[in-house]
Amino acid sequence: MMKNKVVWITGASSGIGEALVYELNTAGAKLIISSRNRDELFRVKQKCRNQIDVHVLSLDLEDSESLPSKAEDALRIYGRIDMLINSGGISQRALALETDFATEKRFMNINFWGTVILSKAVLPQMIKQNSGTIVCVSSLVGKFGTRLRSAYSASKHALHGYFESLRIELDNSNIHILLACPGFIKTKVTINALTADGSPQGTMDTAQENGMSPTVCAKEIIKAIEKKKDEVYIGGKEVKGILLKRFFPKYFAKIIKKAKVT
Repeated sequence: MMKNKVVWITGASSGIGEALVYELNTAGAKLIISSRNRDELFRVKQKCRNQIDVHVLSLDLEDSESLPSKAEDALRIYGRIDMLINSGGISQRALALETDFATEKRFMNINFWGTVILSKAVLPQMIKQNSGTIVCVSSLVGKFGTRLRSAYSASKHALHGYFESLRIELDNSNIHILLACPGFIKTKVTINALTADGSPQGTMDTAQENGMSPTVCAKEIIKAIEKKKDEVYIGGKEVKGILLKRFFPKYFAKIIKKAKVT
């Protein structure tokens, strides 16, 4: 299914995005890989089996004004985009009342608006070709909130509201939209997570250290794409929080207050 598909992946220089690059490259996709770190993107490219079909396009999701032109650049590379995987983002490790507004805005600009802008930029071409897939790598906290994640969780909740609405609007356009919700995945997301003043935390959370490998997570996302799922929840026992909140909200509220989230 992925062979010769043109796939644009943001957040491709590390974590889940990097793992998706390797899996899709092996499956025969033609890739455009993006993140802020151009050197790391070339490192990822060099690790691919087929480097010819991997094109590096650096971008900064926080620089909203530059993103439409970056999308134009991406569309020119292969002449089309069959799939956009929005994997770029940043996490939070700070109490709401201690987090400054400038830092909270960064979560929305990077995690939400960056994804929206790029998706809207490629959708007209997908609609014209009557096929396409948009993947948003959200989070389990896009379905429920926890301590130390207020603005991060808000940015992920926003993705669900926006793209669920967009999915309905595109119902007759043969466009597939997947919201992928990972739990604890063993990546550098906690090391790079922003604290109250916007500086990186610099340490790995225990829960993240013991989490699922990004390779397994990437495989699960690809399976969900192939099955045309609307949402997929990925991780360990933390995934059960989705069902607990839905069917036993009072019990879930007690559990989440005591849950270890770092």
